[in-house]
Parts: sequence; structure tokens; C-alpha cells
Amino acid sequence: MTPEWTEAAAFDRLHLWHPYASLTDPPPAYPVVAAEGVRLTLADGRTVIDGMASWWAVIHGYNHPALNAALTGQLRQFAHVMFGGLTHAAAIGLGRRLVRLAPDGLDRVFFADSGSVAVEVALKMAVQYWQARGRSAKHRFLALGGGYHGDTLGAMSVSDPATGMHHLYANMVPRQIFAPRPACRFGEDWRPADSGALEALFERHHRELAALILEPVVQGAGGMWFYHPEYLRVARALCDHYDVLLIADEIATGFGRSGRLWACAHADVRPDILCAGKALTGGTMSLAATLTSGALAEAIGQGGAGCLMHGPTFMANPLACAVASASLDVLATSSWASRVAAIEEQLGRELAPCRESAAVADVRALGAIGVVEMKRPIDTRRVTAQLIEAGVWLRPFGRLLYLMPPYVMGPDDLSRVTAAMVEVARG
Repeated sequence: MTPEWTEAAAFDRLHLWHPYASLTDPPPAYPVVAAEGVRLTLADGRTVIDGMASWWAVIHGYNHPALNAALTGQLRQFAHVMFGGLTHAAAIGLGRRLVRLAPDGLDRVFFADSGSVAVEVALKMAVQYWQARGRSAKHRFLALGGGYHGDTLGAMSVSDPATGMHHLYANMVPRQIFAPRPACRFGEDWRPADSGALEALFERHHRELAALILEPVVQGAGGMWFYHPEYLRVARALCDHYDVLLIADEIATGFGRSGRLWACAHADVRPDILCAGKALTGGTMSLAATLTSGALAEAIGQGGAGCLMHGPTFMANPLACAVASASLDVLATSSWASRVAAIEEQLGRELAPCRESAAVADVRALGAIGVVEMKRPIDTRRVTAQLIEAGVWLRPFGRLLYLMPPYVMGPDDLSRVTAAMVEVARG
């Protein structure tokens, strides 16, 4: 690296906190100086293939001309105006697109800053809905073991309390109710007994439940677990029977990651509230949305507060809305579904040799997601450095070595990533 970058990296290591990293003994942070397509260029001149799509968001690849044009075009008009009492074409255009793409009936859109905030908004919607209907006792949430919904307080409260990242804060977050993680895997024969615990919890707690929140079909940061779509159908039926709302956290899965536009489509289920984020802007800027029905929104409006009590400063930021509309247009005019199907097939085939390693517990692939689960925790620093040497960027965590590539990644680049994963799995 140049002397300037050496000094900058030293400052970074001493002063800047990175996600889930200690400042006492931080792991290496590799400086990026350029990004194009599926490649990152590091400050030392090396290029690496990004198998993470920058935490699953950069679905069209980096430096996409249509997204750049939308961003600069909006910048020439104005970068931001408050959304309280004002509106703008970028927000209206994005709202129109989301309503068209969302499951039928989800036609009210609340824009937020990030996925965690979108979940907070969903939880508030559910609680205010029941308050407006005179049933304020319905204020708790049912969630799934193995789930992850974000790092803010409400989102932490509905994330797995035992194996998740938030046990340190157990005494400061609301106590929610948890069902065991769905055991029946995607692609297996459905076992009706697998929903027995969920049914029992509904029967016991429905009078206090505002909503069931879950990640449909794919549990992300809580374990990269793919479960049977029938579980989602049963969940929807139980919510209907016991008068409980269903919140689908599609922040990681929305916009095609699981092979369907929405993971809910694997079960042909429509939630009452849907959270979207990550890939919404093609990974260009932070933006999320919480969608619900007109009936639910109208009930909230008729409640005691008369409005939904949430309003981020940068809500519906025009730059983010403009680039999100461009990203959705690129998605709509691309062959993303066939690309994701091809990625799934290649992942299943090329990661299969990992099963031969005694160190590997499981290998699984769904849509543009591939997972190698080890029997022991991964030495993240050593493995990350090994992957960088192989020209690949991945970020393992816990026992999981996984990839979520941009949809535009070609077969040769994908093979380089899977080959590096196989090498790591073999030790």
C-alpha cells in the first residue's frame, strides 16, 4: 500500500469501529479503492470477487450505469427535503413501483432508513393497530428461534434470544415469545408435527399477541437456514384463526434472493405487513420500506394517536428513492430469475464436494445463497486471509462459510468463489 493508505489504515484500526468487531484487537479491514461489476479493488492493487454483494444488497453489481445516472440526475435537482409536510417525485415513483411489485393488497408504504428501522415500524404498526381496535392487551410478539431482525431494540427483542447476537442486552429489551426454529428443510417432505410447537404457542398466547414476525423460508444472519414453505402456510392459517397479524421480514430475501421475487411466494402467502430493504437500492444507498394494507393503515389512522408514531429525519430521501426506482427497473427488465436459478444449480453442484470433509456438518443452497456449515467455529481471521489470497471476498461468521453473490456474477467467477470455499472446507 502507499504511505498514505498505510497511515489511513492505522487510523482506521485505532479509531473506527467496524460491525461486530472489537477495537481492542480488531480483525483486519481491507481498504477498497474501487468497485466494478462483481470485483473490489484493494488499496494494495489486488482485486477480489465479491461473493457477499456487500451484505446481500448489490444485486446488479457495482458501479451500474443506470443506478449512477438516477443518483446524479436526482442530485442535480436536490439531495434531500424533509418528508414531513412535503413530498417529491422520487418517493412517489418508488411507491408506485413497490405497490405494483408487492403481494396483493399491500398498498400502503412507509419509507425508513434501514432494515432494522423497517422492522421497528412494523412492530409499531401492529401494536397501534390493536390499540385502535380497542385490544391493547395484544402487545407482544411471537418470533422464531434462529431468527434475526436487526440491531435496534425492538428488532433485537424478536431476534433469537439464546443463539443470536443480542443476549448481552437481554435485560433491556422487551421479553417476547419464541417458537422453535422450523426443523423441516426446504425440499424435504413436510412433517405436520413440525408446526406443533407453533400451534401450541398460538393457543396459549393469542390474546396477548399483536403479530407473528418471521423471515419467510430463509433465516439469514441467525443461521442461513432454509425451511419448508408449508410452515409458512401453517403460520398464515394460525394467524387468521387466532386473529394475529403476520409480519414478513423480507429484508434479506426480497427482490429475488431466494429464487422468487418475495420468499413468501414459495408458499403463496400474503403477510399483513412486509419489510423490505438491502437490495431495494441495488446496494447503492441505505433505504428500507414497510408495506401494509389499506385496512390496517386506516385502523391506525382512526386510533387515539391518529397517525403512525414514527418519522425518521431522512425518511424517503430523494437520492435513495431515485436510485431504488432505477434498481427496480433494472430488476424488472433483466432475466434475474433465470440467473438466480442458474446460480442455485451451480452452487449445489460445486459446493457438493464439501460434504466429503469430516469438518463439514452440512451444505445447502437455495436461490443465490450457498452455505457450508462447519462442525466447529471458523477461524475468521485466518480463513478471510486465505480467501483474499485466492482472490475472493467472503465474510464467514460462527460456523458458517457462505456466499450471496450479485445476480450478475458469471459462471467462471462463481466457480472461483466455490473453489475457494471447497479449499477452506477441506482444511
